[in-house]
Amino acid sequence: MSIDAATVRHIARLARLAVGENALASIAGELNGVLALADQLAAAQVDGIAPLAHPHDQTLHWRADAVTESDRADAFLALAPEARGGLYLVPKVLE
Repeated sequence: MSIDAATVRHIARLARLAVGENALASIAGELNGVLALADQLAAAQVDGIAPLAHPHDQTLHWRADAVTESDRADAFLALAPEARGGLYLVPKVLE
């Protein structure tokens, strides 16, 4: 498939993009390059190749499901201008 200036103009209109007349030819060339690359990728022989999520064998390093920090809620509440019942009190924003 070949992209021409009329096709670029149509795509730009659909995407609500302002593309100047002087840029149509260069955009068409770039889109044709992208399509040529897609054709090359589609022609690649991938029979017998297993799909990969990552090219390296990686394993997850599990850690113990344990609490690693102490409860500092009271210390943080002490820093607040106003707190009551373990909650921060903030000024009313909406009337």
